[in-house]
Amino acid sequence: MGEPIRICSVEDVPKGTAISADVDGTQIAVVHGEDDRFYAVYDECSHAAVALSEGEVDGCTLECWLHGSRFDLRTGEPTGLPATEPVPVYPVDVRDGDVYVSLTPSNGVTRS
Repeated sequence: MGEPIRICSVEDVPKGTAISADVDGTQIAVVHGEDDRFYAVYDECSHAAVALSEGEVDGCTLECWLHGSRFDLRTGEPTGLPATEPVPVYPVDVRDGDVYVSLTPSNGVTRS
């Protein structure tokens, strides 16, 4: 697994929101879930080239704003159509008030 990279402060991502971050050329959506945990997924819907970070957080899912597909933030799996392919999920570490992300997907999915 790659060395975790500092993305932002926990204060930069209010609970129930997402931000987009460019991490060494990879767009990542960092999400503060409603369960108060932080998640990181590839910031592009697997159905259409749309930024997931612009979607709505609902529980442990992130919705693509264009067609309504939701992705489980823990697994990257879509929870409804039209998306059928998962998105990469990246390990998150919160320490000393900062959010760190490793670019090695924890779910084994690579971006296409």
